[in-house]
Amino acid sequence: MAAHTRWTEADIPDQTGRIAFVTGANSGLGLRTAEVLAEKGARVLLGCRSPERGAKALEQVRTAATGAAPELVRLDLADLASVREAVKKVEELSENKLDLLINNAGVMATPRGHTKDGFETQFGTNHLGHAVLTWSLMPSLRNGSGARVVTVSSIAATGARLDVADPNFERRMYNPGSAYGQSKLSNQVFALELDRRLRAAGEGVISVAAHPGYTWTGLGSGMARSYRNPVVRALVGAGNRIGEVLIAQNARMGTLPQLFAATAPEVTGGDYIGPGGLGGLRGNPVKVRPLPAARSESLGAALWDVTTKLTGVTPDPA
Repeated sequence: MAAHTRWTEADIPDQTGRIAFVTGANSGLGLRTAEVLAEKGARVLLGCRSPERGAKALEQVRTAATGAAPELVRLDLADLASVREAVKKVEELSENKLDLLINNAGVMATPRGHTKDGFETQFGTNHLGHAVLTWSLMPSLRNGSGARVVTVSSIAATGARLDVADPNFERRMYNPGSAYGQSKLSNQVFALELDRRLRAAGEGVISVAAHPGYTWTGLGSGMARSYRNPVVRALVGAGNRIGEVLIAQNARMGTLPQLFAATAPEVTGGDYIGPGGLGGLRGNPVKVRPLPAARSESLGAALWDVTTKLTGVTPDPA
């Protein structure tokens, strides 16, 4: 299914005049994505939770920029009030014209906890926050040129279970890894359901998903610490260290799938982009087959409905 076998940053078309909003742009994949898009001429808006880390990232992206100056937008996806404020800021800075929305931010395998609005931390941050952000920015995306929404999933979605009847683990036993897998599967399911609805409405905006394979960004260390059992914590930590040395790729390579999804001319709505080598764990980006759950129209509709119910936000497209 590969369109390219060795696609790199050099293949990115000129992005001059385009406006991109990247969530989680203060570090890792988000920062690299913002930096590359700015190098290619885009005006990049950096969605960051921490003002201090965001300011450092902004300076780094500003140094790389060849087009309009980047801007910082405070965004805490674990707080829907913050999401609403970020939407207003993006609308103001972009003058209601947005070409790229890259839903990159995420938390990984955190201890049991809740967002400000009472949702399980990972489902609430990784999926619900991004869903509300996407729906709310849809009017600005419609005004963009060839606008795309890129939602970043994960190989952790493989084998994960999305329980739309209990997404916040209110009845199930909580497990950090299972909750993370559910949240990243939700990202993929949402991306494809969004595209189905955009197509049905005859919209020009497209929605695609991407995953970085096994990319070392530091999130794995947090995963190990999230387990209370010291034996499990030690085993997960050791596995992370082995994987980092033998399998993991760096953030520069891990960012390529979402950059491909955001910029490659051959990308179409509903595509899923991931590394093309070593079982999808590493390598240059290619089009890959979405998981069966993401291709399920019934599950997509169910997630869409439960997201609407939990957040109280009217979806767009309706």
